[in-house]
Amino acid sequence: MTGRPRVVVVGGGLAGMAAALACADGGAEVTLLEARPRLGGATFSFRRDGLWVDNGQHVFLRCCTAYRSFLRKIGSENHTFLQPRLSLPVIRPGGRVGRIARNGFPPPLHLAIAMIRYPFLTPVERVRAARAALALRHLDPSNPALDTRTFGSWLREQHQSRNAVAALWDLIALPTLNLHAEEASLALAAKVFRTGLLDERSAADVGYATAPLSQVHGAAGARALAEAGATVHTRASARRLIPSDGGGFEVEGDGLRLAADAVIAAVPHDRVLTLLPDGALRQPVGQLGVSPIVNVHVVYDRKVTDLPVAAGLHSPVQWVFDRTAPSGLDRGQYLAVSVSGADREMGERTEALRLQFLPAIAAMFPAAREARVERFFVTREPRATFRQVPGTGAFRPGPSTAVPGLFVAGAWTATGWPATMEGAVRSGKAAAEHATAFVRLRSRDLERFALEAAQSSVSPPIGRGIRGAQERGPERIALEAAEPSASPPIGRGIRGAQERGPERIALEAAEPSASPPIEGQVPV
Repeated sequence: MTGRPRVVVVGGGLAGMAAALACADGGAEVTLLEARPRLGGATFSFRRDGLWVDNGQHVFLRCCTAYRSFLRKIGSENHTFLQPRLSLPVIRPGGRVGRIARNGFPPPLHLAIAMIRYPFLTPVERVRAARAALALRHLDPSNPALDTRTFGSWLREQHQSRNAVAALWDLIALPTLNLHAEEASLALAAKVFRTGLLDERSAADVGYATAPLSQVHGAAGARALAEAGATVHTRASARRLIPSDGGGFEVEGDGLRLAADAVIAAVPHDRVLTLLPDGALRQPVGQLGVSPIVNVHVVYDRKVTDLPVAAGLHSPVQWVFDRTAPSGLDRGQYLAVSVSGADREMGERTEALRLQFLPAIAAMFPAAREARVERFFVTREPRATFRQVPGTGAFRPGPSTAVPGLFVAGAWTATGWPATMEGAVRSGKAAAEHATAFVRLRSRDLERFALEAAQSSVSPPIGRGIRGAQERGPERIALEAAEPSASPPIGRGIRGAQERGPERIALEAAEPSASPPIEGQVPV
């Protein structure tokens, strides 16, 4: 390896952009390939009848620290709004309004007053909900046992009524897990409620974009990547990643062929296996499945609500957002309704959805009954997220693969988070950390080890001198070092070498000790 290490990132969504920026910050020569004509991945905007339309309504919370850091990095924080204090109106047909809000007390008391006043639970349901919330605080989301059952089954054990699930738990679980509690993994639900609502007082303060998503993410990300010195190719599909004999990769695509010392594949889980070499991932990511989201867009000739965001209860309207200003609409009001876990709605025609949603919106906002609907259309994301059901934790890989120098990123990887923008950014940063560490070790520690091995006091076999070391490459030398003529320690054979990876072998060889490290330890 000569000069700066070369890292190719395949995929220009949030995970790919976060990975590319982090690799560039780490000193790598970065090339990002994106098949679409723009960056942003699953968060984008398009023009329709003179309006900017977001493909979905993507919110974040104050606890989404990686995503918020990413916004600052690309200069988009000023295009978002973050509540100073959680306050979300919940509206039942007929117009009655409740509110999920916090106060200034420490958790769990920060939600106590709102729960006491919440009109959609009976007194008994409020007490039982409080007990369930306290029980949730004691669940460990990383416990594999939690991923063997649904959130809904656990709520039933906590004596939560069907009304309580609909009026409280699903209001939060459904938009974050893209499934109803009855289907969603308890492990992921515990992560959502603990990190997002129960552990920290301000964690659940809600934020959202105040400009089109393509401006907030794609365009801003492209500028930041250019400023960081990264090369970005849009309309550039990578087709194959071919490991090179001497280490590194050849990235083949439509009209391109790039050499790389490391590659980060930041593409959706249902496409990643077509890109990676066979056997690169041990986890059966194809079993992650998909869960859709449908968005209903309505433009009225007048303003029908003053609320920027609200939840619907006992209504097909799950969450509704005022997108008038970001869309560029200069007259009337533009509302966007987000429908998560939308298996049924995906198969319904637009006219059928119109007959459902216009009366439902009018039931929430009485002013809509007198307003004229000027535009009505629907956008559908059939593969919005992976299906976050029990058991999926075992299908989510970490950043590393079985191929040295090849890494994966995406909200579907093992981030500890559900499929969110926060999870996507975290995955990109994690993959970048692994990739930069790999190329750094490969260029420094492995080369040093190769030369030291070639110059050792023991007379090397023919072809094992300095020239031979250079020809064989550091990875091969590392593997040879793992197979000494004497009986190797447990975990130090070929299989152990493959599991530990060349960079770890180099560190172990460069810093020998009387007793080998215990298998599973990571040198620091």
